[in-house]
Amino acid sequence: MNPRTSDLLNRLSESATIAMARKATEMKAQGIDVISLSLGEPDFDTPEVLKEAGIQAIRDNVTHYTPVPGIADVREAISAKFKRDNGLDYAPNQIVVSNGAKQSITNVVLALINPGDEVLLPAPFWVSYKDMVLLAGGTPVVLPTRIEDDFKVQPGDLEAAMTEWTRLVIYSSPCNPSGSVYTQEETEALAEVFKRHEQVVVISDEIYELINFTGAHASLGAVEGMQDRVVTVNGVSKGFAMTGWRLGYIGAPAWIAQACTKIQGQVTSAPCSIAQVAAGAAVAADPSIADEMRAAFLKRRELMIARLERIPGLKVNRPMGAFYLFPDVSGLFGKRAGEHVLKSGDDVAFYLLEAGRVATVGGNSFGTPECIRLSYAASEAQLEAACDRIEEAILALN
Repeated sequence: MNPRTSDLLNRLSESATIAMARKATEMKAQGIDVISLSLGEPDFDTPEVLKEAGIQAIRDNVTHYTPVPGIADVREAISAKFKRDNGLDYAPNQIVVSNGAKQSITNVVLALINPGDEVLLPAPFWVSYKDMVLLAGGTPVVLPTRIEDDFKVQPGDLEAAMTEWTRLVIYSSPCNPSGSVYTQEETEALAEVFKRHEQVVVISDEIYELINFTGAHASLGAVEGMQDRVVTVNGVSKGFAMTGWRLGYIGAPAWIAQACTKIQGQVTSAPCSIAQVAAGAAVAADPSIADEMRAAFLKRRELMIARLERIPGLKVNRPMGAFYLFPDVSGLFGKRAGEHVLKSGDDVAFYLLEAGRVATVGGNSFGTPECIRLSYAASEAQLEAACDRIEEAILALN
């Protein structure tokens, strides 16, 4: 048999974060002591009250098919959350609940993008955005940003990148991988650019909303004149430590929500009924449920910055959300690891894994090849040990 795969599959690359995590796991299986700072997963357990909600759903026999866009009561809870926390007025029929925010975003891209359409991706961007666009046959357009601007796209640069073929813009705040958080003022400035381009829809990925060190979260869809142009993406994975429950959702203009429901109905149908009930309890809970976890992440951020900024060749900023650092490692380019010359963030990441036994993720797949991403969703002892190894490995370069 000819083992031929589709052209569509061949257009896609493997997720860089998953690939690095797999390589680290393989090394651990060989008995190598690897500290993994590669995956974006809180190292906390789901709060007991949310676990109990899921358990009670099983006892109540909420174990049957649900409507494709989600259980009505859960969509009501999400609608109330959007209004309470974000100033967004999405009716339940404008909400689609999916198997994680990754599916939520993919649904939107597949619903909107035709071959030839451009999708603008301010970099650094989450690794899957680009391949989602390629999956739909669209053209990803990378818009670089600068560490001096905390990796936040500037309105003038955004305006300059717009063309008549731009159909969609995807960005996140707080951002994976940079941890950047757009202020209300910055969000409004971007909105003024979007308003001048009526053909453009914006996906605002707000999955890290509750891991925000600024004390305020700005939703693009809440800016006057933008709600009919914005798809707001969120979920329970990060803020509620519910990664394994696989539950994300969107609030969107009704026509986009209907389109996403149609696609989801043919691909997966509704997400798990038990996870939906637990997610409904999460969004209905007081947001302070995430306070302890956020405080721990803030403490770890400070630990990591203090350690990394003293290492020669690294440039580190102070991100205001999520649980990542995204240092510029271009100061290491041209240095040698044996016979190999470091030329990119990916090179540095693989060197740190091989020589330092610390798994990070190179910036190439995030659209920013001069950087690497480190997750500080690990214990303080692990982070200290990881920084020791990183420093030792970098100082050993020629």
